[in-house]
Amino acid sequence: MCGVFGIFNHPEAANLSYLGLHALQHRGQESAGVVSCDKDTLHAVRKMGLVSDIFTERRLARLPGKLAIGHVRYTTSGGSLPKNIQPLTAEYREGAVAIAHNGNLVNAEQLRVELEADGAIFASNSDTEVIIQLLARRNDPDIVTRLRSALSRVRGAYSLVMIADGKLIAVRDPHGFRPLVLGRMKGQPDTYVVASETCAFDLIAAERIRDIEPGEILVIGGDEIRSVMVPRVARRACIFEHVYFARPDSSLDDVSVYNARIKMGRQLALESPVDADVVIPVPDSGVVAAMGYAHQSGLPFEMGLIRNHYVGRTFIEPKDSIRHFGVKLKLNPVPGLLTGKRVVVVDDSIVRGTTSNKIVKMLRDAGAAEIHVRVSSPPINGPCFYGIDTPNRDELVASRKSPDEVAKAIGADSVAHLSAEGLLASVGAGGDETYCTACFTGEYPLRITRQPPRRQLRLVEV
Repeated sequence: MCGVFGIFNHPEAANLSYLGLHALQHRGQESAGVVSCDKDTLHAVRKMGLVSDIFTERRLARLPGKLAIGHVRYTTSGGSLPKNIQPLTAEYREGAVAIAHNGNLVNAEQLRVELEADGAIFASNSDTEVIIQLLARRNDPDIVTRLRSALSRVRGAYSLVMIADGKLIAVRDPHGFRPLVLGRMKGQPDTYVVASETCAFDLIAAERIRDIEPGEILVIGGDEIRSVMVPRVARRACIFEHVYFARPDSSLDDVSVYNARIKMGRQLALESPVDADVVIPVPDSGVVAAMGYAHQSGLPFEMGLIRNHYVGRTFIEPKDSIRHFGVKLKLNPVPGLLTGKRVVVVDDSIVRGTTSNKIVKMLRDAGAAEIHVRVSSPPINGPCFYGIDTPNRDELVASRKSPDEVAKAIGADSVAHLSAEGLLASVGAGGDETYCTACFTGEYPLRITRQPPRRQLRLVEV
């Protein structure tokens, strides 16, 4: 996951970056940062925590300039540590550079070993710093050529926003694994914005121009916008963005996330109908698909589970055990709504099965007579190596059990998933709009490089 944002040529660039990150908070809640550029100087605020807690008016005032980039982090590579907070910054012979990255490089450790053998010293253990190190070693005449040369050595998923040479640079990897969108401030034709999702544009009154193309390096600076393409490969945008990650009010690669989830729910009802009394979602990611399921099946839709949106990452459990405490802290059934009812519960995915087990037990305790779990994605059979922190294959319940066995394990009367074909049809896959479905099918677009052994000692700042 992770969310990136960039803005060029606005007197309140840092403030708008803060708002853009606020809209992208769902993509990462561990840390956030904004780096602004004032003439030839970079200014940075980077902290652990949520956007609204980090960026006070006083801190934003320390970020002058008309150019800024920002990042919200969800940890995959590198660990949840202060030294890995992005945007990363560095100085080299061509000046200062800042970079924010959404994705994961599959050959990062291999490149890191090679760079360290050549004398490189790393300030973080984020895979993103590998890109900076490669960039600093190039002697090419301009930033685009240096960047193309550096990125030719990396493999994996990367949607980048950068500050270099006083310019805003946006890059999307040749497969287009992770999203990246270009926009413009309404009424300000010379002010451009780049973000992971279009929902970030809505908050700051910007309009979408187009998606950054897979393999595109877009440079915005001075009086020009320069686009450079690397050789095309098969498009492999992450289909799980539409299932879970992206906000429903976003549009990715010209596909409405909301409409896609409605179609997923409708298709799921066609593929896996059930005699029931009511359809309820697991909020928030299951809500729109559940609406589609209810519309197609003709069953009433109810918010049978209410989510507490103010739960932090940590909590103190009472000494006297409360049943299903962790899930009850976030979700609670509506009293009386489910008593004696045959309930269809729509969720976006089942990973380990532990949360589903607790939700089913909670609904039983609330009086549900039957519980039929319907999932708006195919069974997750393998881990993701392109930017999603999924468990190892052995921890994925679908890799070890059939749907009937999963139903028994979580205590449901039945479990059924949307087919891979149904999911692809829901997002309009076809032609150039081909998606990465590796976590469902095991067909990985990029070969995974075996990582070198972990170092005996790691620097950890707390």
